[in-house]
Amino acid sequence: MSKVCVFFGTGYEEIEALTVVDILRRQGIDTKMVSVTGENTVVGSHQIPVVMDCLIEDLNFDEVDVLVLPGGLAGTRNLEACALLMNQVDAFAAGGKAVCAICAAPSILGHRGILKGKKAIAYPGFEDQLEGAVITWEPAVQDGNIITGRGMGCSIPFALKILAYLAGEDAGAAMAEKIVYQNQ
Repeated sequence: MSKVCVFFGTGYEEIEALTVVDILRRQGIDTKMVSVTGENTVVGSHQIPVVMDCLIEDLNFDEVDVLVLPGGLAGTRNLEACALLMNQVDAFAAGGKAVCAICAAPSILGHRGILKGKKAIAYPGFEDQLEGAVITWEPAVQDGNIITGRGMGCSIPFALKILAYLAGEDAGAAMAEKIVYQNQ
């Protein structure tokens, strides 16, 4: 059984973070909301407080299969400032474990050299921070163990891409149908 952790820094984009949590939990995938702030409640970019499942310092990363980094400009900066998380992002990427980022957060992967030669996308205007990436214009794109998404309006395709990575294309398609999602 896969375990996914979605990381929350103050100023995260609520829809990007919670859409992933919602869709993966609907599928029965163990998905944890993890605070990098040292606090159990993290406030998003639109002042919506969300209670976390755990703090990053209490997490056993050996039990985690997928890291998810939601965007939001302040949230992205706060994730990137978390040394413990950045060490794990590097280790997961190097070890072939999945690292997923959406909106501004793919810039973190670009800054760390993780996107070199990989297809990736980010929020419009952040493409120059995807160092070495092959930029695509899809709502969400997977290249090996790296999944990136464009922004809040692409949250469902991003979450479905993560679901398909974990449970197969059929599971992703079935969830899209179940939630009445039409990708036009």
